[in-house]
Amino acid sequence: MNLYETDIWREMKSGRIYEATHPALIAELKRMRGELWELNQINPLDEERLYAKFREILGFMGRDVMINLPFRCDYGKNISIGDYTIINFNITILDEADVNIGKHVFIGPNVSLYTPCHPTEPELRNSGCEWSLPITIEDNVWIGGSTTILPGVTIGEGSTIGAGSVVSRSIPPRSIAVGNPCKVIKSAP
Repeated sequence: MNLYETDIWREMKSGRIYEATHPALIAELKRMRGELWELNQINPLDEERLYAKFREILGFMGRDVMINLPFRCDYGKNISIGDYTIINFNITILDEADVNIGKHVFIGPNVSLYTPCHPTEPELRNSGCEWSLPITIEDNVWIGGSTTILPGVTIGEGSTIGAGSVVSRSIPPRSIAVGNPCKVIKSAP
């Protein structure tokens, strides 16, 4: 049976607590590490081969997307990237839940997108339980370098996130937001 049609896969993406150490999930994480190693060894000038590999790994990739290596993710199939998006060097996407990146999005270097959540109680955390919440980056967004986006966040259309921000709450459309924690400093009228 295809992993993406199993109960554990549906549980992982549901937002409810699931067993992150389930053998099928661990096997897929290991398999993906091999795929990512292959991807990150491709000569970036061999764009045909590079983007064929991205299309194999990702859930969806639109037209005229540019992604600079290295690229890191957990599963890949939960990532959707819209047309004309540019992703700079060294992105990390932990995609236990869906990560939807819109069209005409600019993402700076060293950006991290995290969908998994871990319990704060050590005993529960050590049991391998976690939950995940989706991340949505709407169209025409600019994410400054070294930004971290946390689970459950939506960044509204046309917004700019300043470099080095930690985004723990959703940002309304057409906002400029910066800092740790990231706060809106300017909104569209």
